[in-house]
Amino acid sequence: MIEINLLPGARKTKRSRSSNLDFGAMMGNFTSRFRDPYMLAAVGSVVIALLMVAGLWWYQNRQFDALTKREQVATQDSTRYSTVIAQRVAAEAQRDSVIRQINIIKAIDGSRYTWPHILYEVSRALTPYTWLKSINQTSAVSMISPEIEVGIADSLQKKGKNGKLIAEADSAVVAASELRFRIVGQTVDIQALTRFMKQLEASPWIEGVQLAKTDIVLLQPLNKEATEFTLDMKLKKPDPSMIRRVPLSLAVR
Repeated sequence: MIEINLLPGARKTKRSRSSNLDFGAMMGNFTSRFRDPYMLAAVGSVVIALLMVAGLWWYQNRQFDALTKREQVATQDSTRYSTVIAQRVAAEAQRDSVIRQINIIKAIDGSRYTWPHILYEVSRALTPYTWLKSINQTSAVSMISPEIEVGIADSLQKKGKNGKLIAEADSAVVAASELRFRIVGQTVDIQALTRFMKQLEASPWIEGVQLAKTDIVLLQPLNKEATEFTLDMKLKKPDPSMIRRVPLSLAVR
């Protein structure tokens, strides 16, 4: 069946009305939904969550960049300071070696002039009418090395040695520092012997002067009586202020 529209534009007008009505309905539905509080809360939650995720991502990226830079700086400092630390350790090792050698030299030099000091003090304290027969060391002759005198016990302790070995080293040092000797002489005046003992005791290098024994002997060829005496004493470390050092000069021709 064929229909002929005798009123042009009538159907188009009707269609346009229907389309306007549909668009308004859609806007109404959208407006009604937009005014729904639950919808607003959901949209707000999504927006806030997106903003928080973006903010955390940005903050973590900044932290990562800062930590990366700090790591690079720390690596550079570690490389630079490791060289400095190695040089410092080497310098300290050299310093300790030099100090140890100096102490060994001091230990050797400190005992080199022991007997010259003793003989000088004895000769200075000797009184008139008194003469000596012998001066002998009564303490054990120490075979200790200068390394022990400058502190071998400390090095043994650092190496983990037992306490017995450390005690033996310490006792050896003490024994080496106590030098005892005996003087045997004769006098014809007992008061001269008394003055001799007092002057020995007053010496800064001698202490513990004791009279071991006295005997009456006959002096030949005059067959005259005299008193033979035996004195025991030990070496005393004097105060450093009492030691006088004189520079040695040698003329070269």
